[in-house]
Amino acid sequence: MEVLLDHSVLVLNRFWQPVHTCSARRALKLLCLGHAQVVQTDGEEQYRTHTLESWAEHSSSALVEELIHSVRMALRVPRIIVLSLYDKIPRMEVRLTRRNVFLRDKFTCQYCAKIFPEPDLNLDHVLPRDKGGPTTWQNIVTSCIRCNTRKANKLPHEANMFPLSKPAIPRWRPMFGLKDRGGHDESWRQFLDPDPKSVRMSA
Repeated sequence: MEVLLDHSVLVLNRFWQPVHTCSARRALKLLCLGHAQVVQTDGEEQYRTHTLESWAEHSSSALVEELIHSVRMALRVPRIIVLSLYDKIPRMEVRLTRRNVFLRDKFTCQYCAKIFPEPDLNLDHVLPRDKGGPTTWQNIVTSCIRCNTRKANKLPHEANMFPLSKPAIPRWRPMFGLKDRGGHDESWRQFLDPDPKSVRMSA
């Protein structure tokens, strides 16, 4: 049960825009307080919102093992919740950390274009530190250990090694708040990376 309560839940504001993630424990607390509703992510009524009572009813009819039991009811672990009143998008900056650089670059070496597991990756200063290169989002890229060693402290033109894409400050998204890169649910995709073809503009 403790493991289920630690599952990550996507949090939407009342305009259905992603604002952050929280634990299932926190999501259920918000649901019980009436501050949020659960967004159904499967079945014919996908994207229907549920109060505590309707979510309990939906949970009782679902054939799933991920149920959290209390004295009075059993509840499915929510995947997405929508806040009842909050309508802002928090202005947050992504911290410059080793893992966040890897996330920005999709765990892809910016020199050989290969994807590596995290232990096989390193950070490279495009303009080397000993040549005045700052430790900023705009000067750091993901590199594999082999490419990092080959480039060493050379300038890009000296090593003939240039990043695949220009390094930049990433736009904050809830995904950056996840501890586990693989921990997000597939149902989040429509909110985090919506398909432009499936989004209709209102008049």
